[in-house]
Amino acid sequence: MLGHGHSDAPADPARYAIERASDDILAALAALGIASSDAVLLGYSMGGRIALHTALTGPFHALVLESASPGLADARERALRRESDECLAASIERDGVPALVDVWERLPLWESHRALPAERRAALRAQRLQNRADGLANSLRGAGTGAQPSLWDRLPELRLPVLLLAGALDTKFRRIAEQMAERLPDALLRVVPGAGHAVHFERPGAFDAAILDFVASLERRAATSPPTFGAGPAPPG
Repeated sequence: MLGHGHSDAPADPARYAIERASDDILAALAALGIASSDAVLLGYSMGGRIALHTALTGPFHALVLESASPGLADARERALRRESDECLAASIERDGVPALVDVWERLPLWESHRALPAERRAALRAQRLQNRADGLANSLRGAGTGAQPSLWDRLPELRLPVLLLAGALDTKFRRIAEQMAERLPDALLRVVPGAGHAVHFERPGAFDAAILDFVASLERRAATSPPTFGAGPAPPG
């Protein structure tokens, strides 16, 4: 994603908007010669919000959302979140990435990481420290939860198979995944024991198995019935 790792970090926050991120994903697929209807989108956390938005733009084979959400349904809550995101963005620009990482790692969201080996926690911290202050700040402004339109009401449109992954220890996002599963026409919810928000990092074996099992189920379904790709009105019943 823009603003993260070694990707570009444009100065205009509007370039980071979720709509533009979706365009980037589609452009990457086109550059690779991959039809979107053959692609399984997988997104984690913020990437999950972007993947969900992208899946609603056209035909995809399937979607995997790890610790993700469709955004905030309440307009006032979104406005308050935008104010909070702007304050955080300003603090990143003022105090730098190391200060952000110090605060970030103390959030309750990462409580489950404390049980991981010290070398793994150190490797994750080193990865976080590679980010750029301007990129993270503008990503918050352009693609933060407050900036994203709510997608809750659009979930019934999504007719493709969706795997929802959540860690059993991540109470907030496990509950969101349960609520999403109730609204999606074709959803499978997998709650991974002993994992928090970052299932792929905390329980990589269980994460890999869940993804591979899901893809195998898609192949079995394709062999027995024609696929129904992408967004559109859900079938009756």
